[in-house]
Amino acid sequence: MSTHSNPFASTHSLDTNPFDDPPPQSNPTPAEGTRLEELRRREQDLERREAELNRKAEHIRRHGRNNWPPFFPLIFHSIRDEIPEASRPLITRLYQLWLVLLLTVIINMIACIFILLGGSSDGGKDLGSSIGYLFVIPIASFLLWYRPIYNGYMKEQALYYYLYFIFGGFHLLFSIYMIIGVPSTGSAGLIQTIQQFVKHSWVAAILGTVATTGWVIQGLGNAFYYRQIYAHHTAAGHTMEKAKTELATHGAKAYFTRG
Repeated sequence: MSTHSNPFASTHSLDTNPFDDPPPQSNPTPAEGTRLEELRRREQDLERREAELNRKAEHIRRHGRNNWPPFFPLIFHSIRDEIPEASRPLITRLYQLWLVLLLTVIINMIACIFILLGGSSDGGKDLGSSIGYLFVIPIASFLLWYRPIYNGYMKEQALYYYLYFIFGGFHLLFSIYMIIGVPSTGSAGLIQTIQQFVKHSWVAAILGTVATTGWVIQGLGNAFYYRQIYAHHTAAGHTMEKAKTELATHGAKAYFTRG
């Protein structure tokens, strides 16, 4: 039989389209299996990103872009929509610490009112300074250290991390200053609180205790997360040169834009 076979005969059926892709192999090689798995993973990642973008677009269509502060929206702030899932707990804790700071400066000012009413010779200076803190510190802290680290984790750009390290460091020093509570500085901190207990000015003493506790909580909390953020920044390979390049490329307007 082998002597009469045609060596030039085709083994393909005439019904087969020669331009069709060859049928997939039933047993792909390990390299091909890895490549297919990588392609499948990328496709799933693209589908997830597309769904997330559609959800964000729908949220913006319904509620508008700006949503914070709630009583007079000026910016868009949404940890769930803008921060990667792995980093949301950290940014949420930082936002909660900022809220503790806001509450602390309010209680600090009220304590200074009672320190003035208690007959403190420096009560007027304390009250004036505490009112200034109430209007300056929450806004400055939100814009100078909270918002930069929020943007840093959202965009993963080195520039925002360096802004956070500079102003977050200043805030830690300011927290220590307020915890001490030197008279006439506007802080109802430790020294002021002890003086009010000695004078038996109980309302001022209790409010001073609450204010001091608030300064300690937000100060220690910010110090703890400062270290975590620095470790993340180092692991991500951010450098000052990278930050300078980002500033030259995007400019200051990147601070106010979302992408």
